[in-house]
Amino acid sequence: MKNNNEKHYLGHRERLRKRLMQTGSGGLQEYELVELLLTYVLPQRDVKPIAKELLNKFGSIKGIFDANEEELKSVKYIKDNFVSLIRLVKEINAIYSKQKALKKPAFESIEEIAKYCIEKIGHKEEEEFLVIYLDSGLRIQNEKDFPAKEFYFTGTIDKTVVYPRAIIEEALKRKSYALILVHNHPNGKLEPSEYDKNLTKVIEIAAKSVGIILYDHLIVTSDNFLSFKKERLL
Repeated sequence: MKNNNEKHYLGHRERLRKRLMQTGSGGLQEYELVELLLTYVLPQRDVKPIAKELLNKFGSIKGIFDANEEELKSVKYIKDNFVSLIRLVKEINAIYSKQKALKKPAFESIEEIAKYCIEKIGHKEEEEFLVIYLDSGLRIQNEKDFPAKEFYFTGTIDKTVVYPRAIIEEALKRKSYALILVHNHPNGKLEPSEYDKNLTKVIEIAAKSVGIILYDHLIVTSDNFLSFKKERLL
C-alpha cells in the first residue's frame, strides 16, 4: 500500500510539472502551484493537503508569501526549509524586477522601481526607509555588475527616524547624480503624512546644496505605490 501511495503522489507531481511547462501557471489551480513549491522541500510526502491548509489559513499565494516565519510554521510539516525557500523566491523575484529597472532611466522605469520596492518592503510589518542611488543617466547605480545595495533605515510600525546627513554622505561616497527615497506604510494607506512631506523637503534641500537631485520619493504598500513627483509633491 505504501508503494502504491508513493507512486500515486510522485506521478501526480510529474503531471503537475508537465502542465506547468506546457501551459504556465494559468493551467494550474492555485493549490497546485503551492503543491509544486512544496515538492522542493517535502520530497517524500503527499503535499496536496498541506497546500490546501496553507491556502485556507492565509487566503492566497500572496498571503502565504507575506506571512511571517512563525505564522508559516504554525502549519504542520512547514519547517525552516520551506520558510527559506519562500524567502529565496521573493528575493530573486525582487532582484529580477530591479535588474529590469536597470535597463532604463528612472523617468522610464519608475513603475519597475516601484514594483521592486513593493516586493522588497511593501509587506513589512514595520516601516522601512531606503534610498536608491542613480547615476548621471538616471539609472540605478551598479556595483560590480550588480545593482548597488540600498541605504536603509528601519523603524517602528508607523515611523522611521531618518538622518538626511547620512543619506547625502552616502551619495557623495558613491558619486551619485540623483537619488530616490522610498518607504513603506504598513497600514496600507498611501497618503503621505506631514512628516513625510517635511522630511522630503529637508532631504531635497540638503541634496541640492551639494549638487545632487532628489528625483522622487515613493511610498509603497503591499500592492501599490505613490510617487511624490507624479503627485506634484516634489
